[in-house]
Amino acid sequence: MKQVVSVSLGSTKRDHQVEVEFLGEKFAISRRGTDGDFDRAFALLQELDGRVDALGLGGLDVYIYVGRKRYAIRDGLKLMEAVKHTPAVDGSGLKNTLEREAVYFLARESGLIRAGTRILMVSSMDRFGMAEALSEVGCDMTFGDLIFTAGIPYPIKTVEELEEIANKTVPEMVKMPIHMLYPTGKKQEEQDEAKVRKFASYYHDAEVIAGDFHLIRRYMPDGLNKQVIFTNTTTRGDIEFLTKKGAGCLITTTPVLSGRSFGTNVMEAVLVVLSGKPPAEISPADYLELLHKLNFRPQIIHLWEEK
Repeated sequence: MKQVVSVSLGSTKRDHQVEVEFLGEKFAISRRGTDGDFDRAFALLQELDGRVDALGLGGLDVYIYVGRKRYAIRDGLKLMEAVKHTPAVDGSGLKNTLEREAVYFLARESGLIRAGTRILMVSSMDRFGMAEALSEVGCDMTFGDLIFTAGIPYPIKTVEELEEIANKTVPEMVKMPIHMLYPTGKKQEEQDEAKVRKFASYYHDAEVIAGDFHLIRRYMPDGLNKQVIFTNTTTRGDIEFLTKKGAGCLITTTPVLSGRSFGTNVMEAVLVVLSGKPPAEISPADYLELLHKLNFRPQIIHLWEEK
């Protein structure tokens, strides 16, 4: 049985393990949080290196793609240095393929995403592929990177402007400690109440709220009107949270396994094992071929039926 482990800077409360079969290969998949402790995550990666078939790095990105440019986050690279033998991935390669395909599928097969749909991406620089695909199908986009990261009430409306701003800001951002860029540990369970109150209208005005779940959760107000949440890495507890907030539908880009959807880093690690190639040699076309073989489809949960 193949062993895939995701080592995350997130909370240990979200740990999960499952056994599943993909393309005839049995996998034991687990997620192990470190409660935001960078040194603990580094040590755990060292401990697992050479003992499992693939590793995923969760709770942070190592690489951010902006158009055709790739930027490396300094703290992510430091964690990667702990791994010398086992293939290790952060999910960024899969975001650029799986999440694009998920958008095209939903636009083609459902009425949930269509031309003119009002979409809020709380953060899009870490999911540029999703941002591009949503724009390509004609959605009315609001990119909230400046709103929710910097507290500047300036909605970015086009991918071109997003790319321009990203190329100016990301080179300095990637040098910052990861806890300044993304909620880790207990912060994943907390809301930023000041920004929740100040920017609630962006959530209420959207039909679809898309992107990283922890960031969506951090700024989500009460009183939603059955908005669609388009994300991944959700647990049963997250579904309860979304239902209480008034969300109407949850779409996850990664499969739901034993009650929760794992992060893209986990699914990318699975694809690395199935490919038999080192991560550096796997092309977007390779990922797409495997995704088609696996017949991965966005998972849709209608939350008002869960009440």
